[in-house]
Amino acid sequence: MPRRRGLTVRSAARGVLALLLVAAGVGHLTWGRRGYRIVVPGWATRLLHTDKDAIVVASGAAEVLLGVGLIALPRERRRLGAAIAAFFVAVFPGNVHQWRTGRSAPGLNTDLARFLRLFLQVPLVAWAWWATRER
Repeated sequence: MPRRRGLTVRSAARGVLALLLVAAGVGHLTWGRRGYRIVVPGWATRLLHTDKDAIVVASGAAEVLLGVGLIALPRERRRLGAAIAAFFVAVFPGNVHQWRTGRSAPGLNTDLARFLRLFLQVPLVAWAWWATRER
């Protein structure tokens, strides 16, 4: 079967995912950097032998690189999709920590918002996986 050219639903979903990752990463590296530190659980700093700011910066850089890679490296699409899905799983404990402690971060300043954010992780993982399976 010949390969289709042009915009498909999956390629549009990849583009939106890439933009979301880059925007989130830039937020972690700039305006939201201080606010996102509260999402990092104390055990993560002990496990990684670093401070909360370094974890926020590293996660922001990872988001930017994953988003850019998703567009710039089409041959690595499947690997990047798996890495993005794994990234979304890896940051989930921070979301749980934020919900349990009731602390606000940029865009998540109510108990309801923090609770609902927990349920966003599954669709994000599924989105990353599905959008990168097309060949």
